[in-house]
Amino acid sequence: MNAHATRSINAQRGLVLVTSLLLLVVVTILAIGMFRSFGLDEKIAGNVREKQRALNAAETAEQFAESWLSQGNATSAVACTGMVNASVGQVCTSTLQAQGINPGTLPWGGSTPVGVNYLPSTPTTMPVASSGQNTYITNPVFYIGFLNTATVNGVTTSIYQIDSVGYAGSANTAAVVESTYQVQTATKNLGDNQ
Repeated sequence: MNAHATRSINAQRGLVLVTSLLLLVVVTILAIGMFRSFGLDEKIAGNVREKQRALNAAETAEQFAESWLSQGNATSAVACTGMVNASVGQVCTSTLQAQGINPGTLPWGGSTPVGVNYLPSTPTTMPVASSGQNTYITNPVFYIGFLNTATVNGVTTSIYQIDSVGYAGSANTAAVVESTYQVQTATKNLGDNQ
């Protein structure tokens, strides 16, 4: 009897060893898969961050263009054939689409880019560099296209289409924003008060 009991205990010890090794292999495979997914999650988070930075840059340029228009700077429209600085600004006689330029194809105008180069100042300074953390590959650009003007009851309404593009840390990360902006001016005759 004693020999049979010893054989049964030895057989059970071997089964526990095999089961433990199998569980260790399964846990190791799960851990490796989990670490790989963490790396993928980091890449996704980085891409989302860069996309958001490009969108913020484009929206900043868009808001500047709207502010520039509302300050009465759009006195006349010109044929836009190149780039100018935001300090000069310009309103173009036609929209990008009317010139046969797709706003989603960058840079606008191909080898001869068109638009207004926006260089934000404090507090929205955007560091532009070819590489580095939290830098932008280039300044945002906006394009103001004149649509039409109408005067009704002494109120003049001018409508513009504004396109803007912003980049993040690489030229492959870009966001394009488009809006229609309306500027109204009115004059009121107070009459002769003599």
